[in-house]
Amino acid sequence: MAAGKEIRGKIKSVENTKKITKAMEMVAASKMRKAQDRMRMARPFSEKVRQIAANLSRANPDYTHPFMVSHDDATTAGMIVVTTDKGLCGGMNTNVLRQVTNQLKDLQAKGHTAEAVAIGNKGLGFLNRIGAKVVSQVTGLGDTPHLDKLIGPVKVLLDAYTEGRISAVYLCYTKFINTMKQEAVVQQLLPLSTQDLETGEAGHDWDYIYEPDQQTVIDELLIRYVEAQVYQAVAENMASEQSARMVAMKAATDNAGNVINELKLVYNKTRQAGITKELSEIVAGAAAV
Repeated sequence: MAAGKEIRGKIKSVENTKKITKAMEMVAASKMRKAQDRMRMARPFSEKVRQIAANLSRANPDYTHPFMVSHDDATTAGMIVVTTDKGLCGGMNTNVLRQVTNQLKDLQAKGHTAEAVAIGNKGLGFLNRIGAKVVSQVTGLGDTPHLDKLIGPVKVLLDAYTEGRISAVYLCYTKFINTMKQEAVVQQLLPLSTQDLETGEAGHDWDYIYEPDQQTVIDELLIRYVEAQVYQAVAENMASEQSARMVAMKAATDNAGNVINELKLVYNKTRQAGITKELSEIVAGAAAV
């Protein structure tokens, strides 16, 4: 029964793996609800900042913020790559990194180079493997993103754009659609266009009293808008991560159950064959006597 003992060992091993994946599925489901709530709460802030910035820009067409100025002569583009710190979340990171690769190929085809900010261990490791220039990074964000940890690394690209050294800044992350679907997105963060700040209220004329002055207010608002976009992307990515991990762990748990059933079937067949062989030997021995 050496074969039967080996199969029992495999069944025990798969059962232990199934317990782990089931526990990870339940943990991911709990974290997913919190991450979704955090993501939804961040959306109204970013939307309100966008509306106010649009209204101020429309009321003051003479002033153009540096974030809305195009630098077509620059040959370097910036990329903010948002991924997870941990794995076991299906093909989520693979999908967004594939989009990053395509964007890098498009830039190379135009003769441009790229500078990247890595948010998350998986993206940092990928960028280092392909030899991309990583100007700043942030890892170990945990389950709750904090804006103060994101501002510093992202400000490197924002300052470079303000100085005119890079032509555009792209934000690459995984957008949360629903629990079963997450979409890899590459969107242009800078330069901002009037379409980016469109509020749907173009028919209104806005008149504001500024304190201290209109330029300072617009400058601060557009910076907060860009920071809110980055924070929103990280929050969306974290909600997508927990959803993808929950689905992946559920699939792993189901697959482990199928493997256990198949191994039990093989074990029962092996055991039955052994019993039949022993009975045949006993009958043959009795007939010989």
